[in-house]
Amino acid sequence: MTLMEVPGRKISENLGLVYGSCVRARHLGKDITALFKNVVGGEVREYTKLLAESREQAIDRMIDEATGRGADAIVGLRFSASEIASGAAEILVYGTAVRLK
Repeated sequence: MTLMEVPGRKISENLGLVYGSCVRARHLGKDITALFKNVVGGEVREYTKLLAESREQAIDRMIDEATGRGADAIVGLRFSASEIASGAAEILVYGTAVRLK
């Protein structure tokens, strides 16, 4: 769950939108494993790990941007994902950087 405020604190200044993104491409070896999983069923752990790493990298980039603006927190956090080319996807995370009282 994302929050629009920080419990027990007041927002003193809105610093605007901050975001981080990461574009990752699939790997041939992982694609072969995924194809096999499609036949027999089951989680494709290689892709799960790839997406988790991409999310973390996008979050880190967003936090770096917010910190650079002097933010104490980020509220209204959202994620978005989209395919930008065959075999490549972008993970985008964004929110509002704020200073707290």
